[in-house]
Amino acid sequence: MSELSVRDFYDDLAHDYHLIFRDWDASMAHQAEVLDGLLGRCLGAGPHTVLDCSCGIGTQAIGLTLAGHQVVGSDLSPVAAARAATEAAARGGRLPAAAADMRELPFKDGTFDVVLCADNALPHLLSPQDLRTALLGMGRVLRDDGLLLLTVRDYDEARRNRPTATPPQVSDTRDGQVITFQLWHWHEDGERYDLEHFQLTPAEGTWAVRVRRSTYWALTRSQLTEFVAEAGFTGITWHSPASSGYYQPVLTARRAHSVR
Repeated sequence: MSELSVRDFYDDLAHDYHLIFRDWDASMAHQAEVLDGLLGRCLGAGPHTVLDCSCGIGTQAIGLTLAGHQVVGSDLSPVAAARAATEAAARGGRLPAAAADMRELPFKDGTFDVVLCADNALPHLLSPQDLRTALLGMGRVLRDDGLLLLTVRDYDEARRNRPTATPPQVSDTRDGQVITFQLWHWHEDGERYDLEHFQLTPAEGTWAVRVRRSTYWALTRSQLTEFVAEAGFTGITWHSPASSGYYQPVLTARRAHSVR
């Protein structure tokens, strides 16, 4: 992962990230309901201490905070992390959030009941070494038998079909409709792809076009399962959107006592 390029991508997107959703607050509430249910089934009744180590502008972290959990946010983008804290406060919640690389989490060992890494953030790590480093760090900051919760795209399907674009997403705003879509340019290895994120916003009778670029590793479920197991986690379970109600496949796993 090029830290600078990924950080720049999300620093630039932070102001407009909510426009990806048709209704950001409704999405926050729904995702919090699903994730809170998973936490309850895996760990029992909360509240739980949660680290959202790819919190972005707070889509998951804010919802979990408002559901009563004690959430800390961190993100590679300082702009996104700052907005997450501000948006939480505007909704009556408290979300401490800081800029931090998920490969170098600045928290003490065994601090959290849960480490969450959602919204397909983990596949920004493009090498096995970076992925192992991040997962070991997540295990380090979890308490004994703590819960790892990852959400990623369905890359098993993507690797079979190698899509070149996503369907346009149309969001209604006070200034008019905003159109968002992506173009995917696959590398020769068939596993990684360069993404172009297009956002079209109304501008004086025409459209203003923003293009942001980043790179992802399209990790299959078996690949990610292997990395998670190698990092010392046990009880690895995949939850499909049909079974969980979440919009992406979800992996849950428990921190084994041998991680640290």
